[in-house]
Formats: sequence, structure tokens, C-alpha cells
Amino acid sequence: MTRPRNGQDERTPLLQRSDSYEQESGDVQVDTNILAWELDFSKEDPENPRQWSYRRKMANVITISMMAILSPLASSMFSPGMLQIAECLNTTKAMVTGATTGFVVLLGIGPLILAPLSETFGRRKIYLVCFTIFSLLQIPTALSPNIETMIVVRTFSGFFGSVGIANGGGTVSDMFPPSERAEVLGVYLLGPALGPTLGPLFGGLIVDNLGWRWVFWVLTIVCMTNTLLGFLFLKETYAPVILAKRCRDASKTYGGHFTFPGEDDRALHQRLTSSIQRPIRILFTQPIIATMAAYQAVIFASMYSLFTNMDSIFHMEPYNLNTTQVGLLFLGPGLGFFLGVWFLVPQIDTVFNTLTARNKGVSKPEYRLPLANIGSFLLPLTLFWFGWTIEYSVHWAAPICATVFYGLGQVAIFNCVQNYYIDAFPQFAASAIAAGAVTRSLVGGIVPLFASGLFERLGYGWGWSTFGFLIMFLSPSPFLFMRYGEKLRKRFAIDL
Repeated sequence: MTRPRNGQDERTPLLQRSDSYEQESGDVQVDTNILAWELDFSKEDPENPRQWSYRRKMANVITISMMAILSPLASSMFSPGMLQIAECLNTTKAMVTGATTGFVVLLGIGPLILAPLSETFGRRKIYLVCFTIFSLLQIPTALSPNIETMIVVRTFSGFFGSVGIANGGGTVSDMFPPSERAEVLGVYLLGPALGPTLGPLFGGLIVDNLGWRWVFWVLTIVCMTNTLLGFLFLKETYAPVILAKRCRDASKTYGGHFTFPGEDDRALHQRLTSSIQRPIRILFTQPIIATMAAYQAVIFASMYSLFTNMDSIFHMEPYNLNTTQVGLLFLGPGLGFFLGVWFLVPQIDTVFNTLTARNKGVSKPEYRLPLANIGSFLLPLTLFWFGWTIEYSVHWAAPICATVFYGLGQVAIFNCVQNYYIDAFPQFAASAIAAGAVTRSLVGGIVPLFASGLFERLGYGWGWSTFGFLIMFLSPSPFLFMRYGEKLRKRFAIDL
């Protein structure tokens, strides 16, 4: 579709269409008296990601979901082999934990750069370049001669592996309208939640039978396979990049100057500077984003503290489980994640659409938050449950049952909040998600370094209760933002 370019608001939705001057994409007619023409998607444009077939959309979703599951899986997959690594590399378990910390911290910092880059150069290029590097970095990790090498390589690996987390929500937003988004986003978001859970399970089997280095050889094989699938099936979804290419092709074919709605015509260095600053601006100027990021940060701190201490808790008296058995215990939170995605996540769209209909068809990002209150109730309760059953040496089934409901509660919070980010900042969804991810991963990566000391001083009962009280303090956030979120968004509105 083409139309003469007029003055416009750069915040116009990127997929907004007009019926004026509508033509098929291959039948552009240019009036030489008009110096600039504006291209947009036509109503059933096959290049518009929201008009793709469901199969084509899901090919993209599955590919990025695998990326989103493999990097968090790599963060925890070697956890069952920590003692073996420490012995092999002549170091301490605390130093080996540092390899996880470096990975997880860069897993959070990476999106601050990779998300805005995808809004400048496109999703596909960033996915393929970064995940190729991530896959290759598993090789020197497997060959690490000392702990220093492992920490450095793992840290860089976390940065490049964050690409699936950085851009996945934006990619889903590119392809699906709000009324259909939550269920698909739930499938994608299962990866960041399930990866750290499945990692120790698979890692325990590999460490017991092949040794710790084979954890990273297996990761190399799996990640390279997924990278190859990305080159074959991953398509560009970001509308401005698709339309920019269409404009370049039209200029070559017809001459003249072609633009598209919302085009950023600033110099590249200006666009890059603005893009890199965008997630930080969102984080520090939006009180809702800052609060929910802090909430998720405490939740992730508890999750990684749980995963890095499961081995210590259940290897010792009175449980005396072996490495493989401890790995199987991670199926507890994994089951909770699956139950949440299966039963709860589809209802996010149902609630959103119902509240939109009651509001005369006008939707609000706050309509994504009601089900988050389920997680607000479950998470502190399950941490108290887990901690005190461990403290009093109750049968292992009791604390593991707590982790099932912990996983369910985490899915409720995580999915509702991610959907809220996307709806609040639809044009810059990846940057909004990155703003929330950085705090989450920084705190989630650093706190486990001190969690063992906390448990030694306070015991498991009061140690896990500390996490429970912190989460309880922030748990009213979803309810409060349901009521007052719209007023806060208007008061702190920014032009990105």
C-alpha cells in the first residue's frame, strides 16, 4: 500500500493501516509530482507478520522458545557437578558458584543491549549472530583448564545466550494481537522458567555417567542444532525492518523516496544511542516497571538460591540422596511450571478479553494483572512451607510438594507481568521486557552467592522465611497496579 507522506506522529502504531491509496504490494504506482511516498502493510499483506499462517508463526515461536530454554538450562545444568568441578579444577564450590553468577548476571545485562539492537537492525540478525556465538562458547567451557577460564567464558556465554530472553516477547508481540497473545507467550515463557529446572535433572544424569565436561559437550551439540534450525526457519518479524526493506526495494525499482509510518530517519549512531538508552529510561522513569522488576528480582533470587542449594540440602542427612535422585527432585517446580502454563496462562487472555468487553471494547494493560494475585498468595506460602519442612527434617516429599506450588505461583507472576510490559509499551516491547529482566537477573545471579551463608546462620526455616517475607512485602503490587496503574502510567508517561 502506498500513500503520499504527510506530517505524522512518530508514535503511530507500527501496524496501523489506512484504506487510502491501497494497492497490492507488487503493484505500486508512483506519481512523479509527489516527492515522497509512504508504504504500509495492506489489509491482507503476506509480509505482515500478523497475517502469517499459524504454522509459520509457530515455527518462529518454537525456534525462539528453544533459545529461551537453552540459555537458562545452561545456567544450572552443571549444578549437580559443582563438587566434581571444584575437585577437578583444584578450587572451591564457592568459586564454581561464581561461574553461575557471571552467567546469570550477564543473562540480565545482555537484554539491555540486545533488545534495543533488535529494534534497530531486526530480530532475526540478532538472534542468529548471538546464538551462534553462544553455541560456540560451550566448547572452551568444556575444555576449561582452570576455574578462571570457566568463569570468564561462562560470563560471556550468558551475555550472548540472553538473546532469546531479550527479544522473545517482542517477537511474539510482532506476530500476535493482544487478544491472542497470552497463551502463545506462555509457551515461550515456559523456557526461562523450565530451563533452570530441567538443567540439574539432565546435568545430574550426565555428570554421574560421563563426567562434568560432557555437560558442555551436550550443550554444544543441542545449541548448534537449534542454531541451524534458526537459519532455516526463523523469519524477520519486526515491522519497521520489513517495511524499511520494502522502501529500499521500491526506491530501486521506481525511483523517488519511500518511507513508512513511524520511520526513524535519524542517523544510525543517533538511533543506536537512543535504542541503548531506552530500557534504562523505562526502568528508571516508570514506577510500575521498577516495582514489578524488584518483585521479580526477589522471586528469581529465591529460585536460583533454591536450585544452587538443592544439592547441599538433599545430599546430606537425613535425606542422603545421590546426584541423580537430587536431579529428579527438580521435577517438582517443573511440574508447577507445566500446570501453570497448561491451566492458568490461557485464562490470562480470557480475563483480558472479558474486562475489555466490559469496558466497551477498550483494553488496558492493567487487565493483564488479575491472575498475578494467585502467585502473590502462593509464593511466600510455599517458601515458608519448604523452609520449615526442611528445618524439621520432614520426608523429602513434603518440601518438594511445596516447590510444585512455587512453580505455579511463579508462572502466574511472570506471565502476567510480561504481558503487561508488552501491552504498556507495544512498539518497544523488547526494551520494556529488557528493563524488567536486568534487575531480575542481577539480583538472581548475585544473591545465591550469599544464600548458603544465610542458611548457615539462620537455619533453613528462617533462611527461607527471609525470602518469603521479602516477597510478601511486594506481593500487593499486582493488586495495587490493577487499581492505580492507569493513573501512574499517565502521570509518568514518556516519549520513547
